Amino acid sequence: MNQRLVRIAKPAGLVKAVLYARVSSKEQEKEGFSIPAQCKLLRDYALQQRFDIVQEFVDVETAKTTGRTSFTEMVKYLRKHPGIRSVLVEKTDRLYRNLKDWVTLDELDVEIHLAKEGVTLSRDSRSSEKFMHGIKVLMAKNYIDNLSEEARKGQMEKAEQGIWPTKAPLGYVNITGKDGRKVIEPHPELAPVVTQLFERYATGQYSLKALAKAAHGDGLIYPKSGNPVPVSTVHMILRNRLYTGLFQWNGKLHHGKHAPLVSIELWERVQGILTGRNAVPTHPMGNEFAFTGLMTCKECGCAIVAEIKKGKYVYYHCTGHTDKGRGGYADCRRKYVREEVLDQAFANLLDRLHFNEEIL
Repeated sequence: MNQRLVRIAKPAGLVKAVLYARVSSKEQEKEGFSIPAQCKLLRDYALQQRFDIVQEFVDVETAKTTGRTSFTEMVKYLRKHPGIRSVLVEKTDRLYRNLKDWVTLDELDVEIHLAKEGVTLSRDSRSSEKFMHGIKVLMAKNYIDNLSEEARKGQMEKAEQGIWPTKAPLGYVNITGKDGRKVIEPHPELAPVVTQLFERYATGQYSLKALAKAAHGDGLIYPKSGNPVPVSTVHMILRNRLYTGLFQWNGKLHHGKHAPLVSIELWERVQGILTGRNAVPTHPMGNEFAFTGLMTCKECGCAIVAEIKKGKYVYYHCTGHTDKGRGGYADCRRKYVREEVLDQAFANLLDRLHFNEEIL
């Protein structure tokens, strides 16, 4: 987001007003589209209509929701200065992005001058003018909704082609490919750090906190801010299948065209460790679960891990990574067995053992 707050000299004897201009994307600003034209139009309008522009508010942003910095500042300014009730703006869709914006300004009882439309709206406006303005507000909202829908379609198309359709996760960087399309590729400095993150955790000798500390020493930071990556983000990295070359988008698994940072086998190993460590610690004395590491799933061959339910009941289940991370979890992951059942089964097996006198 980029916004500009400009103070203008205040000629005497004119009606005080504020100017508001907005573009909906950084590309528009870079291309010189809209902002300079809007400001020139509104300044000329102010000169002709004898307005004193006491403050200019300019927003350059893409978010669909309210919260535009300069729009919010303008609302605060109008509330703080009740003697200023005129707002100059190019047209309806420059001022409103949703119905909340409309209601917010309506409550301030301001006079809105839509310079390009040749319309002035206030509480004294005719009902037909207010009605037509309301229609335009709804049309503006529909336009924004349509842009959002088209963006989602574009993202889905990219995903279908194996291209990660949004911001690159840590370890990758967004670039423009030779064909002009935006893709991701390994970050020259952070990619090796992310790979080492998986390799270290796969040893089973690191807690997430210890892993994060070690990664900070390796240089795992946010590229823009330079701040160290927190433990929660380290956990998200370890869970992210994208690093294997595969990724999910809208519930569907896609084979990415980007270079993987870890093998599927390594990622699957890490998931098994995470699943075990996500469980509540076992016993007050810090002992391990009785059967952890001794069993594998009969159906898929994956590791069996344990967790505590309701603070006291120990259950075992399969990690469920049946196909090495390629298609979600296996059904056997949802089957749980109480530790007491395993105790009895193990005891029955021991009863079947017989030792001759030579062994004893």
